Amino acid sequence: MESFTLTRKEMACLLMALDGQDGHRPLQVLQDAWKKTHRDALEAGASLPAFLSTALPPILEKMIKGNEVRGFSLQEIATLGHMVEYSNMSITSMQNWVKRDFKAYFDCPKMGKKYSLNQAALLFVIDDLKSNLDFESIRKLLEILFVKPEDESADLIGPLELYASYSTMFEELDANNDQLLDTFGHVKGGSKQDALTENAIKASADRFARKLPDLTKDQSEALRNILFIAAISIQTAYFHSLARRYLNATLFLHR
Repeated sequence: MESFTLTRKEMACLLMALDGQDGHRPLQVLQDAWKKTHRDALEAGASLPAFLSTALPPILEKMIKGNEVRGFSLQEIATLGHMVEYSNMSITSMQNWVKRDFKAYFDCPKMGKKYSLNQAALLFVIDDLKSNLDFESIRKLLEILFVKPEDESADLIGPLELYASYSTMFEELDANNDQLLDTFGHVKGGSKQDALTENAIKASADRFARKLPDLTKDQSEALRNILFIAAISIQTAYFHSLARRYLNATLFLHR
C-alpha cells in the first residue's frame, strides 16, 4: 500500500483548516494534496485504483468522513508526522519531549485529554528544528517566541502560524520542487557564492516577519532569524532522509 504523503505546507494547511482558519475544508486540503501527487492516474482515468492502493490511517478517515477534529492524541500526532515528507517522527521521541525536554509547553493537553492543534504544530516545529539544533538551543528559541507557555495570548506568533510561515517560505524558495533551495545569480568562479543563498532566505524570512505589525524591531528580527533557521532545517531534513535511504540500501544489499 502507498502512504498518504503531505508537504509541510500542506500539513500546515490541514491543521489550519481543522482550526477554521484556512477557508477550506480539511477534506479539500487532503484531496488537493493527493491529486497533486497522482496526476498521471487522474489523466489516465485511474483515480479509483490509485486511491484504493493508498493507506489511510484512522485519523485521516475521521477527516474524510467530515468528523470534527480539534485535538489529537500523541499517537495521532505521530501518525500525522509520518505523513510529512522526509520526516522521521516517533511516538517515543514525542513522549520524551512532552514529559521532559519541552514539558512547559505540553504540561497538560489543551483539548480535554488531547493535545491542541497548536501543540501538534509545535511538535512538528521541534521535529524540524532538531535537524540542525540541540534541544537546549531549541528551548532558547521557543522562549523568545512563546514568552508564557501557559498563556498563548502572550506569544509573538502562534506555533501553527510559525509552522505555516516557514513551510510556505521553503516552498516559495524551492519553486521547482526539487527539495533544494533555489538561488539565482551564481557565477562560475565567482567569490562569495554562499551569500546568495543566505540573502535569499533572509529576505524571504524578513517579508514573513513583517506581516506581524505589532512586533518591535527586536522581536521582528528575532522572528526573522528563527524563520531562517526553520526553513534551513527543512532542507537538512531532506538530506538526512536521503542519507538514511542510502544507508539502509547499503546495509540491506551489501552485507
